Amino acid sequence: MRTTEPVPATAPAPAPAAAPAPAEYLRLDNQICFALHAASRAFGSLYRTTLRDLGLTYPQYLAMLVLWEHGDLPVKRIGEHLRLDSGTLSPLLKRLETAGLVQRERSAHDERSVTVRLTTAGEALRERAHQVPQQIAAATGLTLTDLTDLRSRLQHLTTTLDAATPE
Repeated sequence: MRTTEPVPATAPAPAPAAAPAPAEYLRLDNQICFALHAASRAFGSLYRTTLRDLGLTYPQYLAMLVLWEHGDLPVKRIGEHLRLDSGTLSPLLKRLETAGLVQRERSAHDERSVTVRLTTAGEALRERAHQVPQQIAAATGLTLTDLTDLRSRLQHLTTTLDAATPE
């Protein structure tokens, strides 16, 4: 017969980890920024392959996601969603327009503002794009719960870093 011991109400705190030697702080493999950079580049390679059949680059795919989600938007608002300035975004949108996926139109109320709207072809591409998130998720080897947790942690990290960055 097996007996069980009572479980303490609170687990003892883990022993604090020894502080790394100062030289360890400057090792590339110990940099969170590099780990994020390397993961981003790996995602970029994976998306490049996955998006090839859609005829989109990764930045173009992100712009299309914003338009599929929000509909017609001024370039400025698309840039806010993607965290891109208009100098980076305008050539990207021009290529999407040349591909027949979006239409750019100057505002009648404000000549400086350009609104972007999906064309029929841009709307139709949405159906073909449904498989992209599933393919990317499968390639990560992570569970849906792990992916959701990771995204949440990265969003929190981004918010924290934005708040810590001086204007």
